[in-house]
Amino acid sequence: MAALHSLRGAAARPEIELAEIRAPQLIAPFAVALSGDVQDILPDGVVHGPGRPADRHHGDGRFVLLHDPDGNGSWGGSFRIVVLARSTMDPELAADPLLPQVMWDWLDDALEMCGAENHMRAGTVTRALSHSFGVLDDPHESVEVELRASWTPQGDDFSSHLTAWTELLCMCAGLEPGRERISVVKS
Repeated sequence: MAALHSLRGAAARPEIELAEIRAPQLIAPFAVALSGDVQDILPDGVVHGPGRPADRHHGDGRFVLLHDPDGNGSWGGSFRIVVLARSTMDPELAADPLLPQVMWDWLDDALEMCGAENHMRAGTVTRALSHSFGVLDDPHESVEVELRASWTPQGDDFSSHLTAWTELLCMCAGLEPGRERISVVKS
């Protein structure tokens, strides 16, 4: 119960719309999951940051907090955080061979900026190029990039980890890091 209360105290940027979703049932005895969508909050539709076409989805993801009271040897603790951050990018930007490392660095930066101490971090970065055909024919290609990561949080306050994930979502969607533009999550 304390874990849930700490998540309610997390700070989130105003661009993020959070919602509780069904948590995975078979990974751990206890789990909570949230989805997050990056919203374009500008009324005139101005695009912020690289890789954010105005007519494209800006980013979304999931945050899952797992708990096994007996601990889990592969986690190195009794809690594990699993995240997904996904965004559509301009194909030219997404083709940069350094993009996977840059996205992993965004995760590092977000965790450090928010003071989310952790260990046993693991993850992947994936790029998928899409072409449309037939009645969906669109002269524009799109590339979806996705970062999947997990880590074992240190301590029993998980709010900084949730805040770091919302920062990561915004960075993946092309927004500048903005710790000063956050507010407490309402339950």
